[in-house]
Amino acid sequence: MKPISIVGAGPGAKDLMTIRALERIKQAEVLIWTDSLIPPEISLLAPKSCERITTSSLTLEEILPLLIDRYKKGKKVVRLHDGDPCLYGALSEQICGLIEANIEVEVVPGVSAYQATAAALNTELTIPGLIQTIIISRASGRTGTPERERLENLASLGASLCLYLSARHVTETEQTLLKYYSPETPVAIGYRVSWEDQWLKVVPLREMASTSIKRRLIRTTLYIISPAFTKTKTRSKLYAPKHSHLFRSPKKNLG
Repeated sequence: MKPISIVGAGPGAKDLMTIRALERIKQAEVLIWTDSLIPPEISLLAPKSCERITTSSLTLEEILPLLIDRYKKGKKVVRLHDGDPCLYGALSEQICGLIEANIEVEVVPGVSAYQATAAALNTELTIPGLIQTIIISRASGRTGTPERERLENLASLGASLCLYLSARHVTETEQTLLKYYSPETPVAIGYRVSWEDQWLKVVPLREMASTSIKRRLIRTTLYIISPAFTKTKTRSKLYAPKHSHLFRSPKKNLG
């Protein structure tokens, strides 16, 4: 029997899915999908005969039996997640439950919202000499984070900081970030990035909370706090004429 496919649908736009993800959806006989976070048109890419089960109101204890039952009936099952299932997708607990049931699993990665946001803004998040680290995290909120991963610790690095699941805590988040970043540090606020109703704006850090509150953003929102959004002509060594590597000798007399 084929494994259950846990598939990343990407940030929202159909054409930002991977080819493999699209193939799995088109082959699905059962689609168990996160309807609260994935545009409905993506579920329609599955065959008309495909059984579609939405999960926005279900717990893990309700989802796992569905996956196991349809698999044991010989169906090609696709568990469809928003973005990349390896990020905030409750992937581990699902895989553990399926492995306990002796069911093989494959994971198909997807484009994440932070990647789609940076691309939409034509911005590199790792600028030579300025930023070389990207941190993906979230505000502690109701479910908490490990003590060593407190926002204060992450912000102290001054890296490109991508915060998911944080809109409900944006006021406290801004206050913490202002201890480590300049108030003028650019912040990209992305709501449903790549969806038809996408809203995306870069504001100074000092306006992060007020802008979010004014837009009434409480979910499906990503924040990227990064000096990289300040346009710079800083060059990397990779393409510099005098920089040599395995495939290129240094160019001479080029200044």
